[in-house]
Amino acid sequence: MGDGFRIHRFIDAGEEPSKLLIPIEGYEKKDLVSLKEAIEPIKNLLHNTDRMVDIALQNSNEPPDGITTDESAAIHIYTIQWPDTHDSLYKLLNRTLRDERRNELKPWFSYLKLILTALYKLPPIKKTLWRAVRAHAQKAGMWRTSF
Repeated sequence: MGDGFRIHRFIDAGEEPSKLLIPIEGYEKKDLVSLKEAIEPIKNLLHNTDRMVDIALQNSNEPPDGITTDESAAIHIYTIQWPDTHDSLYKLLNRTLRDERRNELKPWFSYLKLILTALYKLPPIKKTLWRAVRAHAQKAGMWRTSF
């Protein structure tokens, strides 16, 4: 592998809260809006958001499984790796989901409504999933044989 290769995605189970958090409530009452509208309240948290939204929308043309372009793009933008000097959407969202201060999630509600609507529409599949881990998975107690 070249010198420029770097693994960005790891299971960050070590960052999981040690206690149960209160459920997320309120996002389900939000109207389903476009990705551009859903991202607006969190735009200031992300670098070059408009460009990333455009990329996600362009790459989500004619999505399968009965989901809309905006729903597909909501999933896609979650998977985009931002440049090394900036946090990616998935990293910021995951950090906020783990925060005990549930009110910190309110700006994310429209995006959560959009991505969860999309994920709900996808058909179930059974596949093997490989993921990089920054710890000894068995010792850390995060090893599972099926999902």
